[in-house]
Amino acid sequence: MAEVECFFDCSSPWTYFAFHSLREMQKEIGVDISWRPHLVGGVFNAVNPTVHNSREKPVVPKQNYGKKDQNDWARFLGLRVMYRPTVFPVNSVKVMRACCFLEGTDKIVPFAAAAFDAYWGDDKDISQVSVLTEICKTAGVDPAEVLAGIEQQPIKDRLRNNTQELIDRGGFGSPTIFVGGDDMYFGNDRMPLIRDAVLRRRAK
Repeated sequence: MAEVECFFDCSSPWTYFAFHSLREMQKEIGVDISWRPHLVGGVFNAVNPTVHNSREKPVVPKQNYGKKDQNDWARFLGLRVMYRPTVFPVNSVKVMRACCFLEGTDKIVPFAAAAFDAYWGDDKDISQVSVLTEICKTAGVDPAEVLAGIEQQPIKDRLRNNTQELIDRGGFGSPTIFVGGDDMYFGNDRMPLIRDAVLRRRAK
């Protein structure tokens, strides 16, 4: 088992921040990370429907602060991230199936990074096949192979199973990170705690 598991969905800006931060942590302390694609909309529908409610009836002061908070994090991490892309929320099923197709290979990280960049940095609709094709080319993977792969039933099932696994393990959104299999953390701002948890487990 990897030291850290990260359940992620490329449609979430906070997950983009965590994805970047975990990769930096990996460089610093050599943490072993298992990247687990899931569908955050499925998690919301099953166990956290208040997210949908808050989008329909936003609390304006909280919404305004959320924009500032997101921009602050983007600046701090050196990322290009818009507060709201033109298409938001986006249907990330195809992209996350592609991540499942690449799960366990050395291409999942460059692919996910390209997907995050395309959506949050370049305002591209990652639900579109043309954009998915661009992402594949950026990541150095064969678009035809990926597009065929995401239509395979085992890949569809893997995304569904990953999503259900996160729910079963107590998750309620993205990013959700587990250290040592059972120690759960939610959100990008938990990085200091995650790092500490990894180092404490190593010291045992």
